[in-house]
Amino acid sequence: MLSQSIWVPIAFGVLVLAVGDRRTTLVKWLALLGSTVTFVITLELLAGFDTHTAAMQFVERVPWIPSLNIDYHLGVDGISLWFVLLTSFLTILVVISSWTNVHRRLAQFLGAFLIMDGLMIGVFCALDAILFYFFWEATLIPMFLIIGVWGGPRRVYATIKFFLYTFLGSVLMLVALLYLHFHSGGSFNLLTFQNTPLGLAAQTWIFLAFFLAFAVKIPMWPVHTWLPDAHVEAPTAGSVILAAVMLKMGAYGFLRLSLPITPDASHHLAWLMILLSLIAIVYIALVAIVQQDMKKLVAYSSIAHMGFVTLGFFVFDATAVEGGIIQMLSHGFISAAMFLCIGVLYDRMHTRDIHAYGGVANVMPIFASFMMLFAMGNVGLPGTSGFVGEFMVVLGTYQVNPWAAIIAATGLITGAGYTLWLFKRVMFGGVIHREVAALTDLNAQEFLVLGSLAVLTLLMGVWPAPFLDIVHTSVQHLLTQVAASKIPG
Repeated sequence: MLSQSIWVPIAFGVLVLAVGDRRTTLVKWLALLGSTVTFVITLELLAGFDTHTAAMQFVERVPWIPSLNIDYHLGVDGISLWFVLLTSFLTILVVISSWTNVHRRLAQFLGAFLIMDGLMIGVFCALDAILFYFFWEATLIPMFLIIGVWGGPRRVYATIKFFLYTFLGSVLMLVALLYLHFHSGGSFNLLTFQNTPLGLAAQTWIFLAFFLAFAVKIPMWPVHTWLPDAHVEAPTAGSVILAAVMLKMGAYGFLRLSLPITPDASHHLAWLMILLSLIAIVYIALVAIVQQDMKKLVAYSSIAHMGFVTLGFFVFDATAVEGGIIQMLSHGFISAAMFLCIGVLYDRMHTRDIHAYGGVANVMPIFASFMMLFAMGNVGLPGTSGFVGEFMVVLGTYQVNPWAAIIAATGLITGAGYTLWLFKRVMFGGVIHREVAALTDLNAQEFLVLGSLAVLTLLMGVWPAPFLDIVHTSVQHLLTQVAASKIPG
């Protein structure tokens, strides 16, 4: 089933490209069918998942390049399963949201998203280092094209900046993987890497190599500057996948590679990770407040929210780590919804300038209700998914480092400031622009997409237990690995 979840969307993407733009209706339905079939396959993974073991499940392993001891090796645990589901689900919403909004090269647009769907799922399933690196780097290609072809006026600059930042960081990750290959008896198995003894100096260099790859992808301060540019220039669907899934790949890399492979270095450099996380939470939130472009504001808020994720991971507390994972999922729902809401307004007004709006709730009450829910989720209001993850991170952090928890909690206040101020300026007040007075409320397609995300935002907020049950055993196993020293002797 893991191979199916990877290659079915890629196959449909190639089919969509083959059909081309001459038959746009067929292209749309093929894209919807491919994304839906993939999601059904991933739901079968969830239905058959055993929550009582931390072992990899649905494992597939066959020789890929036998002469180099490289295998096609797949498997998922409680940490990776939810991200497979998140990726496949959001691809359906991307297809639906693009149904009437993309008027140029539709087949290539939808084909790129389907192919990227399979590649991103591959990142979360790969257990061979080279296979992981292959999927990791391959995801850059369709996103490069999506921003570069369908993006805004400065799309070339944003695309090249995005590609260079993420690619250069990943090259150092490849060097670290090759080092581990030679020091693990010639294996590329990530699980073997986790059991390979390493001195503190070697672990530190490997950790730093991984850090550059994963920190850029998240992104963490100070290697975050590519993200606002990429979001502003990307089409709405590109921003959705970039924020909701691709950023999670960086945080997932810390869980799958950095922490279990270099546990001593992770403890040794935890102070640095906590410091950078707190800077992201506090400083980037202040940067978000002064933004006048709605997309740029939400892009900066993503950096701040991901700061809670890395903070939770590096205090090595079970509650905080589980909270970080839940925060990743919640941010996937809420950031996707926020960018889709901005896309709804942009499709009607063709501007993202906050000052161009005002009084939207008077003419789009249904839309305003949805955006209010997602704004409250972005703030972390109890009852929404945004509260669960951030509360668990702050709670777990407080048990380890009260001052770090207090500083992080101030980020919740500033987060409420920029989110509510955005909502007030766009939604409330009188209608002072004729363009706003002419706006129409959500159509059926937009209602379906935003309604689906609203259900998930509320479901995780009021009933987080199913989400936590999946990750709990795997997190306990991960923390056991991190607590054990790998220094020889």
